[in-house]
Amino acid sequence: MSSLVARPTAPLQARWGVCISVRILFTLAVVALLSGCSPSVNRYLLIDASLRANDPKGADAIVQQAEKDYGEKSRVLYGMDRGMTLQLVGDYQQSNAVLEQAEEELDRLYTRVIRTETLAFMTNDTALPYEGDPFEQVLINVLKAINYAVLGQWQGALVEARRIDHRLNVLSDRTQEKGAYREDGFARYLSGILYESTGDINNAFIAYRKAYETYEATRVWSSMGVPPQLREDLLRTAEALRFTQELAEYRRLFPDTKWETSQSLERLAQVVVISYNGRAPRKEDQFLDLPISLDALQLVLLNRGIVQANRQPNRAVDSVLYGLNGRVVRVALPRLIPQKTQVPVDSVSLLQDDRTKVTVNTELVHNVSALADKALSERITGITVKALARAATKFALAEGVARGAQQAAGKDAGPLVGLLVGLLAKGLAVSSEEADKRSWQTLPDEIHLARVWVPPGRYQVQIQSAGGPSNPMTSEAMRSLSLEPGETAVLLQRVMP
Repeated sequence: MSSLVARPTAPLQARWGVCISVRILFTLAVVALLSGCSPSVNRYLLIDASLRANDPKGADAIVQQAEKDYGEKSRVLYGMDRGMTLQLVGDYQQSNAVLEQAEEELDRLYTRVIRTETLAFMTNDTALPYEGDPFEQVLINVLKAINYAVLGQWQGALVEARRIDHRLNVLSDRTQEKGAYREDGFARYLSGILYESTGDINNAFIAYRKAYETYEATRVWSSMGVPPQLREDLLRTAEALRFTQELAEYRRLFPDTKWETSQSLERLAQVVVISYNGRAPRKEDQFLDLPISLDALQLVLLNRGIVQANRQPNRAVDSVLYGLNGRVVRVALPRLIPQKTQVPVDSVSLLQDDRTKVTVNTELVHNVSALADKALSERITGITVKALARAATKFALAEGVARGAQQAAGKDAGPLVGLLVGLLAKGLAVSSEEADKRSWQTLPDEIHLARVWVPPGRYQVQIQSAGGPSNPMTSEAMRSLSLEPGETAVLLQRVMP
């Protein structure tokens, strides 16, 4: 008994201490890996459901309640989403106030002198402030201009038209790549409508001409041509300004287009209908699992292949498997998922008190999905290079941490500690890899527009949307309008899906 009592106990305590630390470390590793891959509720699914149910107030409430979930890095995105839902609710003044805050935040981000990307480089690009794609930034001013126009505050609308011009001019100066997004056909076209509605024919013609040139230049990738109404607008304003050379050129380009003169429209009232159709595209992760050994190649191929779409439930398993193997580098890239509208055209009917009826169809003026695809394609090379460099750096750091832990643990416990630390470090490198999937998802897939001039008077307005085979036609509730000579009324609607 005495020999047993006298036996030293320190080595036993040390071994138990190592075992306890290893267990804690393993537990922390599993918790970290699993928590890093846990799914989150997609607020946009809830917003879409509300809009489908014709409940814009419900959609706005979802965005408002999720303000903290957006986080400080997505203040601009919150302002974009909230500005759109408030517009759909009909609270145009509050919509402009929120969009103004988003624009101010954009200006603040643009004028920063020093921008650190260390955290984003070590984790993923969601750690960076979201500034939006250039076309989204332009749409902030477009939505504000529409809000002012609906309210009949035309001076405010013209201020936004001038801001659109300034933003596009700056973008054109900064963008040197041939074929890159630097102009916006719809933004220019809307500006022209605003100028003409306030009697500024000269600026209206300039805006119409820029819109026409942009539509022509972007015809291939935008999957749309020049709206037929824009051709009439060019002919009408060129004639009003007595631009004989331009008028002759447009007559040659549009030989079958008929138009009313500006003088004949002076005593009429104008109705402009803007229809937001469908849902903007969303982004999801596309993972590239790059093996750096034959064993790792076999593991990747057996797991699910080198290229994987985002499969949320498998990310935790991937992190553990690749962490144990230690020779797989994961790269995450964003992939665009279109959500095309099923509504190709909207029919606008105006029924006067004397039962006279005027009907006109909307025209596609803005393909948001095509713009989003263009924006991503312009940035994907830079995103890929950065993601590869980030993945290589995280792998090298994980290797260094594992070796350092093994050496610090000593000869006996070193291999086990090194294995578990390597699992944690390399597993976290895999699980933390995520593409920046943020985008302005409350935007529509397409924007349609119709213009019609009618005699002054009282009208009942009904908008019908032609859908797919299962839903050939849906109708909006009747709206009443009382129009004065020379007045312009702007109407908005959102069509889902």
